[in-house]
Amino acid sequence: MKLLYLFLLMLTLSFISANPTDIIDKTAELIKQGDIHELASNFSSSIELTLLDQENVYSNIQAEQVLVDFFKRNPPKSVKIVHRVASNANYRFAVLMLATNNGTYRTSVSLKNVNGRFELDEIRIESEKTK
Repeated sequence: MKLLYLFLLMLTLSFISANPTDIIDKTAELIKQGDIHELASNFSSSIELTLLDQENVYSNIQAEQVLVDFFKRNPPKSVKIVHRVASNANYRFAVLMLATNNGTYRTSVSLKNVNGRFELDEIRIESEKTK
């Protein structure tokens, strides 16, 4: 009987520790790698994109191309998550500091749950604001 309880305890603990990859962590890693094609697989059909001082709503294909161009000019060196909101089952938000060869950018991403899948619907890449 003790063996059965031990087995059930171990099984429960394995499910608790086997969390699926967090969408914010995955998004930050794709940005760090500069893998815009894979990142774009999580785009909504239209996405609000702010790139420095230009803001527009693009189709997912257009947004992918704009970001590919940006990352060609600004290869990423590192990404640090400085803030995240993951308390709502239907919404995720994160602020990232993106370090590139040409400077550091404050990057924010918003994701909405659509039919059980989180989709990126807004990306903002802005120059780092100094205090």
